[in-house]
Amino acid sequence: MADKPVLQKPPGYRNSNMATPSPPPPSRPQPPMRKPSGMPSSSFRPNPKRSKNCCRTCCCCLCISLLLLLFLLLISTAVFYLWFDPHLPTFSLASFRLDGFKLSDDPDGASLSATVVARVEMRNPNTKLVFYYGDTAVETSVGNGNDETGMGETTVEGFRQGPRNSTSVRVVTSVKNQLLDVGLAKRLSGKFRSKDLVINVVAKTRVGVGVGGVKVGMLAVNLRCGGVSLNKLDTDSPKCIINTLKWVNIQ
Repeated sequence: MADKPVLQKPPGYRNSNMATPSPPPPSRPQPPMRKPSGMPSSSFRPNPKRSKNCCRTCCCCLCISLLLLLFLLLISTAVFYLWFDPHLPTFSLASFRLDGFKLSDDPDGASLSATVVARVEMRNPNTKLVFYYGDTAVETSVGNGNDETGMGETTVEGFRQGPRNSTSVRVVTSVKNQLLDVGLAKRLSGKFRSKDLVINVVAKTRVGVGVGGVKVGMLAVNLRCGGVSLNKLDTDSPKCIINTLKWVNIQ
């Protein structure tokens, strides 16, 4: 039996039994390629080793500079002390006198009138240094503790004190009809007659140093002189207590 001839499929024929292939997914657009820069990217990154070396070098230079500065300061101070042999000035209460000491009874209590004449001795023991004193505010008082009574205040003009020089500064203060408690007035009167009355001089001043005609910044100083009775002052000149406060500018 002869084979049947194979029928040719007409143009445009589609077999419904065959699965329709799915279309390929759309392709994503590729990002444009960056142009290489003129310099490599590694040149913009800091070198950690180089940064550490720079920090160490700066720290070493700073430490060496501080050590040299400290060494020069020590050498300068040593030379200054060896050459000038500086000493602080000394102060003492040379005399203290009460003129016209009078206690009167008033209807409101008692009143005090008196004039204080005191002398403070200032000595410069240095052979090459000069001291400069600013205006000095001085206050005087008598008695101690709760019985301390002010005797007025005054201001002494500043002056220059040369090497190996002793200067006596005269201080005059006064009170007139100053009201006091009756009990205090009686105690002051009894101690004045027995010369057991304690006397005090307090001063605030500024002291500067002169080296070769150059003034160094002045130092504020508090002085407290006395603290002794009148009868002891006749045989002794008590030293003044010095308290320094702070550096101030020269005016």
